[in-house]
Amino acid sequence: MPPPQSGMTLCRLPKATLGLPLSLPSLLYRPSLSLAARRTKAVSARASSSSPSPDSSFGSRMEDSVKKTVADNPVVIYSKSWCSYSMEVKSLFKRIGVQPHVIELDNLGAQGPQLQKVLERLTGQSTVPNVFIGGKHVGGCTGIIHVLFVEYWSIFTVIYQCGT
Repeated sequence: MPPPQSGMTLCRLPKATLGLPLSLPSLLYRPSLSLAARRTKAVSARASSSSPSPDSSFGSRMEDSVKKTVADNPVVIYSKSWCSYSMEVKSLFKRIGVQPHVIELDNLGAQGPQLQKVLERLTGQSTVPNVFIGGKHVGGCTGIIHVLFVEYWSIFTVIYQCGT
């Protein structure tokens, strides 16, 4: 196992707790500031600077609903059932033993496109999948792949801390 890089802390977590395959090491390295944390700062800044629209009451109710969903679930995926990128992300989480809370925007009728606009306002991302881990926006398919393969240990630490 490689030694920790500077700015990294060593965290021993039992494999069984994380639901990781036995072949994976039980030592996790946590970057001091992960991709998810950096993006969260940007999301917070965008969310606080958004201006009210004519339907701001409805939009703010939907925004509150998104924030509650993200806060109440360790992993949330806003998806479309026909989207290959969404399918890949859902499959990836399934393969690592994580059961995300999935919201299929295309199955919500007229509310789906409105919810997607709220997500864009909150995250700056207009596409699906739109993934949140531990209350933090991590992006779409590319963001998840980046987190899993570049910041591999960070995602398991965040998921573990959220109780999945």
